[in-house]
Amino acid sequence: MSRTRDPLDAKGLIREAYRIEGITAGECRSIFLDWVLSLPEGQDVVAAISTHLARRAEGFADHPMTTVLRQGLERAAPPRRRGGWRSRNRD
Repeated sequence: MSRTRDPLDAKGLIREAYRIEGITAGECRSIFLDWVLSLPEGQDVVAAISTHLARRAEGFADHPMTTVLRQGLERAAPPRRRGGWRSRNRD
């Protein structure tokens, strides 16, 4: 990946996370949050995460940032209703 401006990583956060030796999962989560918040308005987050995984996951399968990106995809899935019936008569 070249050092040209990447619209999906304008600050270079994801790129740099992969370059930091000994980076922890917690540090990757912080970087991920900063990265998500810096995405352009209207950007499809799932597509952006998928793009980063396609670029780096194969060569960095055991990297904590790869794990965080995969978790981001799992959590980005549409929410499902939890719990049981919530209707009650309140007289």
